[in-house]
This record gives sequence, structure tokens and C-alpha cells, in this order.
Amino acid sequence: MKTLEWNTLFGEGARRIQASTIRELLKLTQRPGVLSFAGGLPAPELFPKEEAAHKAAAILKEKGEVALQYGPTEGYFPLRAWIADWLGVSPEEVLITTGSQQALDLLGKVFLDEESPVLLEAPSYMGAIQAFRAYGPRFLTVPAGEKGPDLDALEEVLKRERPRFLYLIPSFQNPSGGLIPLKARERLLEMIMEGGLVVVEDDAYRELYFGDGRLPSLFELSREAGYPGVVYLSSFSKILSPGLRVAFAVAHLEAILKLTQAKQGVDLHTPVLNQMLVHALVQEDFPERLERIRATYRAKAKAMLEALDREMPEGVRYTRPQGGMFVWMELPQGLSAEALFREAIAQDVAFVPGGPFFAGGGGENTLRLSYATLGPEGIAEGVRRLAKALKGLLALA
Repeated sequence: MKTLEWNTLFGEGARRIQASTIRELLKLTQRPGVLSFAGGLPAPELFPKEEAAHKAAAILKEKGEVALQYGPTEGYFPLRAWIADWLGVSPEEVLITTGSQQALDLLGKVFLDEESPVLLEAPSYMGAIQAFRAYGPRFLTVPAGEKGPDLDALEEVLKRERPRFLYLIPSFQNPSGGLIPLKARERLLEMIMEGGLVVVEDDAYRELYFGDGRLPSLFELSREAGYPGVVYLSSFSKILSPGLRVAFAVAHLEAILKLTQAKQGVDLHTPVLNQMLVHALVQEDFPERLERIRATYRAKAKAMLEALDREMPEGVRYTRPQGGMFVWMELPQGLSAEALFREAIAQDVAFVPGGPFFAGGGGENTLRLSYATLGPEGIAEGVRRLAKALKGLLALA
């Protein structure tokens, strides 16, 4: 009997899918006693466990035949209508996806060919880089920081390249926590409109602001200006539960049609029961739920920044987020975040090294810290351990 050489049987797309070094490192964070700043996981104490149990039971009792049946690819219409009302669009412009990650993959299917240019911030969301890479694009990047991408650098790139789309996270970016100011959003939109470009706006953290209100999204600004080229993504993962895997894309009807056709070949539809449960959960006390979530993350961010200010040695820079779930840290030049990770895990504290967030390479001295899952005491202790590991590494440098 012949043995199969599996690597010779996989297609070119499969060969691009590789195990992430970071995923292998993060397996170590599962060790008991480790205080983890690594995963971008929502705070589990905010999950609507009791409400979900009651509402799921009621849905199955009253509408079980619908909830457990196949559904339309576009999604459960009452939920699409609720999202449309929330965003000020028509339900026909809304596609429900199985998490935002599926939406990113669908965008790759629809827009990208081998060597297609696609423009990202550096750093950018690791999951988006992974989703797009499967389609063999050519990544273009522009530096980004606390106030979003460098627009002068972006303008220079757009003078010589026409990307299939720009992928941006304008509000509380993952991983940097950056927030593009309103005037920069307006200038960015002018550049996009002038070039007739498509923008994918990932707005998963839109409601997690710490101030008095949120900035208008690029999508909202584009609609006011009459420009149809912004594809808007968001999710219920950060405001209800990531395990339900209910997210959505909003776009011009032609784009939604093509994304829907692509989704039909992937999973037919997002689970109907999950969609019905999300719809039921947003019907009651939704503004109050969002306020509780903001207050929780605001307090956790405050605890982390106070601990970092107290413990970190000189030469370490970090962001001061105005929302979201992340602090981005830059170590002194010459220090490796992966080397720090190994020192830190020995102190039972974990984070995500920044390198994999750079589609074009770089970022070896950067790292992401998430304050979402630990309480104030755990955050303080975790930062103390991280600082101890860092001071030990600096002593060896």
C-alpha cells in the first residue's frame, strides 16, 4: 500500500496557511497560574448568561421549527432589520456572517487574486492578515499609531498603487488601540473618494469608548457624502458573546450580493438559533448593557495604565487607550518581544509579541497587552511580573 505525501496533495492556497509562531507560544499561556494579557477575549463576567438561557428556552419553545431549520444566507430578517435601524441603512444592505472572521475571508474571496495589492496599517489585526494571506495578495503597509495611519505615507502609497481595498480599524484598533481623530477621518475619506477606492472598515470595538460618545464611523461619513465605497464590518462578540459567532457586513447592494454568493459556498447561513438569540438579547436594556460594558473596560484600562506607570522601567513606551481592549507597548530598540515573552512566561504572565501584526515584517520590539479578562488585582500583579521579567532582560542586554 502506498503512503500518501500530503504536502504534495494540498493546493497552493493551503500551502500559504502556516502554523503561527505566536499560536505556538500562546499554548504556554494555558498553564495554571498564568496571568494572561494575551487573548483579545471579552470579559466573561459581562456575558448575559442568565438572560441567554431564558431567551434560548423561550425561542426553542415558541419558534423551535424556525430556529432549528435552515435559514436564508443573508441572515434572520428581524436581526438584519434591527441592525439596519441601528446603523441607518436598509436591511437589504446587511449580511449576517459567522463572526467577523468569516466576513474577512469572504472579502478575500470576492476581491483578491494572486498578487492583488491590499493596503493595511502596520501593525494591523493578525486575523485579517491571516484571512487575506490565503488568497496570495501583495501586502502594502503604512505606519500606524495612536492616531491611526500616517496619512502622508498613505497618500504616497496611493500615488503609485491602486489597492483592491484598504483594510482599517479606525476606532480602538487591534492591536494598537489607536483612534483616528475626526479631522483625520475626513481627510482619509477625501483621499478615498478622490481615488475611487474601496475601504473595509472593521468596527468591532465601536461601542467600547471611554469618553462621552463615539466618533462617526468612516461608513457613516461616506454615506453622508454619498460615497458607496466603504464596506462596514462589526460584531456582537464584544457586546454580547463571541461564542455565538454573530457578526455582520454592511455595503452597497452589489457588494452584498457578491459576498452573499460567496457565503453560500462556505456555510449556507449563520446558525438561525444564534441569530434569533442575539435579536432577543438586544431588545431589552441594550443601552444600559453597553454602559455597563464601557464602565467595566474603562476601569480595567485605568488599572492597567496605573500599574504600567508605576512599574515600567524608563525607555518603554505604551499607548493610553481611549476605548477598546488593548494597550500597545514598544520596548527599547534591540530588545525582542519574543525573548521577553519567554522571560515573562517564566514569571507566569503572558502577552502577545507584536511581530505577527506586521504584514510586511518588523515590530520585533513591540507587544500587545489586553486588560479585558483580568480584574484590577490581577492586572496589577500581572504588570508587576511583566516589569520584573523586562528588568531582568534589560540587565542582560
